Formats: sequence, C-alpha cells, structure tokens
Amino acid sequence: MFNDNGSFLLALFEFFLFFAWFMCLFWVLGDIFRSKDMGGGAKTLWVIFVIVIPWLGILVYVLVRGRGMHERQMEEIQAAQAAQNAYIKSVASSSGDAASQITTAKSLLDSGAITQAEFDQIKAKALAS
Repeated sequence: MFNDNGSFLLALFEFFLFFAWFMCLFWVLGDIFRSKDMGGGAKTLWVIFVIVIPWLGILVYVLVRGRGMHERQMEEIQAAQAAQNAYIKSVASSSGDAASQITTAKSLLDSGAITQAEFDQIKAKALAS
C-alpha cells in the first residue's frame, strides 16, 4: 500500500486534513443551527455553502460570523450554568426542608408532644416530598 515513507506521511497528512475538516464542519454546523439571529433561508444557504465548497465555506463563515460564534457559545454555557444552579438549589432546599421537618418532629417526640405513630407519619410525609 505504501511504497515509501513519503507516501505514508502524505496519507497521514490527508487523514489529518480530513479529520480537521470534519471537526470544523460539526463546529460550524452546530453554530449555524444554534444561531437565533438567522432565519431558515439564511441557515440553509450557509449549510449548502459549507457542504458544497467545504474549506472555503468554513473559512468564509468563520470570517463573517466568527465573533458571534464565541458570543453564542458563551450564552449557551451561561444558560446551562443557570439551569444547573437552579436545579441544585431546588434539590438542596427540598432535602434541607425534609431534614428540618424530621428534626422538629423528633424534638416533639422526645418532649412527649406527639406519639411514635405521629412521628412516623410526619417522617414518611417529609421523605416523600
């Protein structure tokens, strides 16, 4: 298959270029579809341009819309971070609420204000929510 080292290195370089193009293609296509400031027609034209004339299409896209790519990526990261923080806060507050209910019920049980059956009922309700 490879006659000498030169043909092997050339094949390796071609594989690298193909892999780099493939990575850039997914990166650019992801940005095209993530973009909210373009309509469907503009997105279609960019996709056709990037696929039909591969290297030139990617380079022109990066030159024309490069600054916006970073801004859209940062917006997506910030939205994901905000959603994660909201989820963590909701999970942490609900588990802390159950723990405080059980602690209060235990102190009432120890003082004799409620029975063991009532404590078990409060504990089950707190753990269920």
